[in-house]
Amino acid sequence: MNGGQIITRVLQHAGVRNLFTLCGGHIGPIYVEAEKAGMRIWDVRHEATAVFAADAVARLTGVPGVAAVTAGPGVTNAVTAIKNAQMAQSPLLLLGGATATLLRNRGALQDIDQVALLRSAVKYDAQAARVRDLEPILNRALRTAQMGVPGPVFLEFPVDLLYPEKTVREWYGQKNNNAKGLLEKLTQWYINRHVNHLFSGMRSQTSGTQLPDPAQALPGFGAAALEKTLRVLQKAENPVLLLGSGALLSPHLADELAQAVKQLGIPVYCSGMARGLLGRNHPDQFFHYRKKALKEADLIILAGVPVDFRLDYGRHLGRRAVKIALNRNRQELYKNLRPQQAVLADPAAFLIALAGRAPASPGWKNWKDVLQSRDDEREKEIAEMAATEVQGINPLQLFRHLEAHLPENSILIADGGDFAATAAYTMRPRRPLGWLDPGVFGTLGVGGGFALGAAASYPDDYIWIIYGDGSVAYSLAEFETFAKNGLKVCGIVGNNGSWEQIARDQIALLGAETAVSLPRTDYDKVAGGYGAAGERVHTQAEFEKALKNAIASMDRGVPYLINAEIGSTTFRKGSISM
Repeated sequence: MNGGQIITRVLQHAGVRNLFTLCGGHIGPIYVEAEKAGMRIWDVRHEATAVFAADAVARLTGVPGVAAVTAGPGVTNAVTAIKNAQMAQSPLLLLGGATATLLRNRGALQDIDQVALLRSAVKYDAQAARVRDLEPILNRALRTAQMGVPGPVFLEFPVDLLYPEKTVREWYGQKNNNAKGLLEKLTQWYINRHVNHLFSGMRSQTSGTQLPDPAQALPGFGAAALEKTLRVLQKAENPVLLLGSGALLSPHLADELAQAVKQLGIPVYCSGMARGLLGRNHPDQFFHYRKKALKEADLIILAGVPVDFRLDYGRHLGRRAVKIALNRNRQELYKNLRPQQAVLADPAAFLIALAGRAPASPGWKNWKDVLQSRDDEREKEIAEMAATEVQGINPLQLFRHLEAHLPENSILIADGGDFAATAAYTMRPRRPLGWLDPGVFGTLGVGGGFALGAAASYPDDYIWIIYGDGSVAYSLAEFETFAKNGLKVCGIVGNNGSWEQIARDQIALLGAETAVSLPRTDYDKVAGGYGAAGERVHTQAEFEKALKNAIASMDRGVPYLINAEIGSTTFRKGSISM
């Protein structure tokens, strides 16, 4: 049994079905043995894509996503994606190749201190020293990734622990036992001893580990915490529930959480991974003027929502409102906040338990009527702005049509600045776990990997990447990955020849267009070169026709890219935050 087989058995026992990788000599046995054992191997064009894909699988399924990258540049290419996963609290496992154990620090190819480089971005890291170490550190890493606050973990596997023992002994020159002279004999003895140590105590079978409930490492909550929340809730006249990505860290609870939120009847605003939790048009869900609602609320429940720049560090919250924070992360319970009640627990589990004990909902009809009238007012304004003629396609009009014609079994992925943020404001995911965005790190380039992970998890769904014309270049090459695997992926590029989100304020504040202009590239032709299909559109009518073409193409197993020439609007003026 070689190291690749051991790793595969542990991963399969943990429920891992997909492995994302970019080939490399240091890690060959990992993906080769995984494929032999029936795992799905997804090979990509950039290591960051592999990690983003693993991140998406983790978010959508709750099973740790796994990426394997080769030593040196393979690992360093993955750093941004790993940091994004850490800040998004995604449980994933990064397997990194490394130089042979006897060649460390001797100038071997791609030999760097990878563990030190990644330590600040992961929950757990380890270097395997012997083949017998592979199973225990894998088991520990998989548990750690999910326990408490989920996050990424990193394991470094030297190449001589992965290949068969016979091959490794040949590498170290042990076929030739005709050493001459004392120094050669001592060297050969040392190498023999080292290799014997590498393979000592190997097990013929690998048991693997059963992954725990991710929330079991949390202290939990009791009846007292639930009753305290219920008392405050029953007295509230203007309550608001904020649901964020932290409430969907247990994706297997998504449907149950949705039912609980509906039963509680609290006016709710959803963000991040919580978008789509209540479907498209639930009467208790509101979309606009959130800041105004929070200022007027007398009770604010923050479920998996940190009080960071997105809530203006707490200044969006009414000063007199009772604040209840629900979070797995102790630090985020108190970040820029002094809550009257802080519950260190899985927000979904708490809200489900709360709904199970709650009496009939007070309804809060008057308050909901106020919020609904504001939503209606804003929707009317958006419709008027969408009807405004601009140079090119009005992005608001584009998204209003997409919103009306999006298939129910769709997953939306936001990868960009201004164009993607406009989509976040106007598009309504159809179901729980129907939306993916980078999260608080705001990373560009997640689109290709997130789409791949979503397609691997939900192969029958339509995957839509909302690309800015800046962000699309980060992962455009992955259309080759989509094409060769026949994935139902469509990229929609908002092509306005600009890094618009930066340009808008930079030009106003600094009076210069330095580094914010882009050519209006034929991204559809690039995608075509990678085996996909697509078209460039200049009018709304052309976009509407292209959308039909895209769905038909995806149904044939051919990914599509719509390169939409859009104009500039004032819709998001002043919206940038830092």
